[in-house]
This record gives sequence, structure tokens and C-alpha cells, in this order.
Amino acid sequence: MAEEENIQDTVTEKKSNNMLIIVIIVVLVLIIIVGAIVAFMLMGNDNVPANNQVAPQTNEKRAPSTRQSSDEYSDSRKLNDIGILYPLDTFTVNLKSDSGRRYLKVTMSLELEGKELSMELDNKSPVIRDRVIRILTSKSLEEISSKKGKQKVSDQIMETLNAMTSDGRIKGIYFTEFVVQ
Repeated sequence: MAEEENIQDTVTEKKSNNMLIIVIIVVLVLIIIVGAIVAFMLMGNDNVPANNQVAPQTNEKRAPSTRQSSDEYSDSRKLNDIGILYPLDTFTVNLKSDSGRRYLKVTMSLELEGKELSMELDNKSPVIRDRVIRILTSKSLEEISSKKGKQKVSDQIMETLNAMTSDGRIKGIYFTEFVVQ
């Protein structure tokens, strides 16, 4: 009888060892499958831009329509209609807030009506920077975070700069970088 018990213990041990091996194999297969899926998903997104801080005008492009509301950007204008672009240096300013911990980093280009205005803007560069900084620092996060807010800031900068120029006018402002932290 002792031999039969030993045989049964041996058979039970073999069954439990076989079951343990099967569980380990199943877990390893699942880990390999999950790893392959993750690797495929990570490598499959090569066409997605690495930097998600895309300029607002590229995110807000629309198909041309027959009707436009007055608060929309003039995105539907053809590229041939865009005038001379005058890039400004990057502005990094504190936004108006209670804690004073919000920063805005903006790079923009001005669309000019004529070439003569470019020379005038070169001569008035420090004054232009001062006016733009004053406008940007007077805004809160809530004022600039919406599309209408960005358009309002753009219009305000354009009005201010047009008031101080005499050789032409600024037709538009294009933000090429707009990061709030």
C-alpha cells in the first residue's frame, strides 16, 4: 500500500508540475503578444508629428466655404494672396495672473502691405517689441486660450502697430509658435 501511495503522490506531483508549466507558458505567450502589440503601435505612428505644439493656424485650417463668420481667421485666402511676411523675434512674457506663474512664448510674423513698411519696422523694432510685450502681458490665460481670444490679441496688436506706422499697413498677424506654460 505504501507503494501505491507513493505512485499516487508521484502522479499528483507530475500533474501539478505539468499544470504549472502550462500556466507559465500561457503567461509568457500573453506577455509576448502584448509586447508585440505595443511595439507595433509605437512603430506604426511614424506619420504623426513628434512635436504636438503645432502652430494654431495649422490646427485650425478649414475647407473653404461659401459663407464665413466675421470672427474666423482669414484661412480661406489663397496662398498667393498673402503679402510680404515680416518675422518678429520670439516673445516670452508673464501672463497676468494672481499667482504670476503663467508664461507665454509667442513667435509671430506680420503680413505687410508693401515693401516700404519693412524698412520702417526695422527702424522701429524696439518700440514694436515694447508695444507687443505690453499687450501680451496685459492678458490672462483665459483671455488667450480660446480661438476668439487669440484673434482679439492679434487684432489689438495689428491696430497698435498700424497706428504707429506711416509707410503702409499690417494686413495680418500669423502666430508661428504659441505656447502657454
